[in-house]
Amino acid sequence: MERVDAAPEVHIRPMKRSDVETVLGIERRVFTSPWQANTFSGLIGRPGSELWVMELPPEGVIAYAVLWCIVDQGELANLAVRPEYRGQGYAARLLEHVLRNARERDVEAIYLEVRASNERALELYEGFGFLQVGVRKNYYDKPKEDALVMRILL
Repeated sequence: MERVDAAPEVHIRPMKRSDVETVLGIERRVFTSPWQANTFSGLIGRPGSELWVMELPPEGVIAYAVLWCIVDQGELANLAVRPEYRGQGYAARLLEHVLRNARERDVEAIYLEVRASNERALELYEGFGFLQVGVRKNYYDKPKEDALVMRILL
């Protein structure tokens, strides 16, 4: 997959509690079953959880990612970009950041679930070397759909 470099003024940093409302706004626009504020707030600062936001001045937070790490394995629990910024390389840049940080934590494998119909996300993940390792039948609601389980070895 050819990656488009996002604008150099983008800044990726750990998520703060003050980011949660903005992140929720993105979450609600992108996912049919969005997480709640207390989910994000409860993960901030929790050992093994890495929450990142991508800022684009002056717009503010345009993307975020959530990675859970347990010993040498991780799960990319969430990655989202505001719809108007999709297709510009921001998701790839954020995913590169997450993978680099996982390697620094000595994570050896990262798993994720993705809607079977989410072609854009599948292309992104496959472009980074994620491979399908399973299927979770009827995992998603609104609409009911299978999740593809993917893994990358770091």
